[in-house]
Amino acid sequence: MGEQSPDGGRKTAKATERAAPSGKSTPPKKAAAKKGAAKKGAAKKGAAKKGAAKKGAAKKGAAKTAADEKAGAASKKASAKKAAPVKKAASVKKAPAAKKVTVAPKKATARIKGTAPAKAVVHPPGDESRTALVRRARRINRELAEVYPYAHPELDFDNSFQLVVATVLSAQTTDLRVNQTTPALFAKYPTPEDLAAANPEEVEEILRPCGFFRAKTKSVIGLSKALVEDFGGEVPGRLEDLVKLPGVGRKTAFVVLGNAFGRPGITVDTHFQRLVRRWQWTGETDPDKIEAAIGALFPKSDWTDLSHHVIWHGRRICHARKPACGACPIAPLCPAFGEGETDPEKAKKLLKYEKGGFPGQRLRPPQAYLDAGGRPAPPLGAG
Repeated sequence: MGEQSPDGGRKTAKATERAAPSGKSTPPKKAAAKKGAAKKGAAKKGAAKKGAAKKGAAKKGAAKTAADEKAGAASKKASAKKAAPVKKAASVKKAPAAKKVTVAPKKATARIKGTAPAKAVVHPPGDESRTALVRRARRINRELAEVYPYAHPELDFDNSFQLVVATVLSAQTTDLRVNQTTPALFAKYPTPEDLAAANPEEVEEILRPCGFFRAKTKSVIGLSKALVEDFGGEVPGRLEDLVKLPGVGRKTAFVVLGNAFGRPGITVDTHFQRLVRRWQWTGETDPDKIEAAIGALFPKSDWTDLSHHVIWHGRRICHARKPACGACPIAPLCPAFGEGETDPEKAKKLLKYEKGGFPGQRLRPPQAYLDAGGRPAPPLGAG
């Protein structure tokens, strides 16, 4: 069926359709459904956006928490680090307080660096500069030169041959015992030629009081033969020649060079090693390295007398087991003050040889020693 046109005519259904506008009009039900779907989509989109925002916020919060935790851990670590030095400083402060009792006499103005045992010593000690170490070492030597102006080798000898033999015999025994033994040896064998041709058993019997008499007999006969065969019966005056002789090392060679030939040398015996470590002049333990380290602190011209001063002090006052700290003339300069007896009266009882009022080690000491109040040692068997 068709619709009626304005002019009264009828239009066919087809014509009616053609006349309708191009945008199709949606029926009310369908439009409502579309509107609802649009709203629903918008709601879903909003919800998704809200969820994403919440998720982002959660992530942000988690990151913030992790950052806070990291910051907290870092601050804890920093506070722990800060706390550690405080503890250390406290412990460092306690050490001097405990050692207040053992304060060295105020004879010199040099600082006492501490009272740690020599075992813990390294070179250079503490905060002491190289220049300060040299000054302190040389000042100690000057002080000792005033205390022992008569210091000399403590072996009896009349010539270089007697000195080299006596020095070889002094290994692992006292100079006193050697001095009591050599008069009989040199009376029977006065020259290298005599000792080179000696009967070993007879020499052993003479050297028995020195200890290790068989090994020492072999050495002194061997070095006498070497002197006769290689050096015309004369003791050489060069280090490289002396150390080739049986039983002669650097220490013995420097004793001979310094005291028979007037050539400077450092004698690193057990006393010398002990004292230079106590005084923190070096932390070395090898004798050759000690010799090099100490030689660098002093002019060469001082080496021989320095050796005498240090060895004399080690034998008389600064003993291995019981150093007499309270009677020590260089206590204000000594970093090891307090290792031994600090009471002056008790320390005086520990002094040896002329410092303790007893005889020295030589049967025939130099006149300067006798003038200073020293007494000669008694001969073997005299008591």
